[in-house]
Amino acid sequence: MHSDIKFILISEEEIARRCRDLADAINHDYVGRQPVLVGLLKGSVPFMAELMKRITLNIEIDFMDVKSYVGTESCGDVQIIKDLDSSVLGDDIILVEDIIDTGRTLKKVRDLLYQKGARDVKIISLLDKPDRRVCDIKADYVGFEVPDAFVVGFGLDFNQKYRNLPYIGVLKDECY
Repeated sequence: MHSDIKFILISEEEIARRCRDLADAINHDYVGRQPVLVGLLKGSVPFMAELMKRITLNIEIDFMDVKSYVGTESCGDVQIIKDLDSSVLGDDIILVEDIIDTGRTLKKVRDLLYQKGARDVKIISLLDKPDRRVCDIKADYVGFEVPDAFVVGFGLDFNQKYRNLPYIGVLKDECY
């Protein structure tokens, strides 16, 4: 698995340090509130776990499973595979994503959460790849900006592989 990585872009230590900083920002911004962290499955799971153990507020968590990729490309057709387990009416939502690429998925999910009655929806993403954006959407909290390369690890996959790498690496071209 590690031999399929061209190079490590973001180390495990850098991810942990940045998660502490992001959690500190959320702790500051949400004083006196109880946000709901909504993770987008499956990629957000390691990031959300690392982040939430550093958030000192009372929080709730929920998950959505959405699909918008076929192979290595976003197809533009965002499908909700698993919706939320509970109502978000009047809630402050922090939508947790592994990477913002084209922005289509996040735009659709954010709009859906507002339609469901969320009071506020903020976005936190471990990675941001602005060179690929086709929708006008930005995260409120970003871990790292990355170049237009095929990245895997720490939740990000290629055909369900590499999610368990403890770092973010660039996948060798011959692997996809």
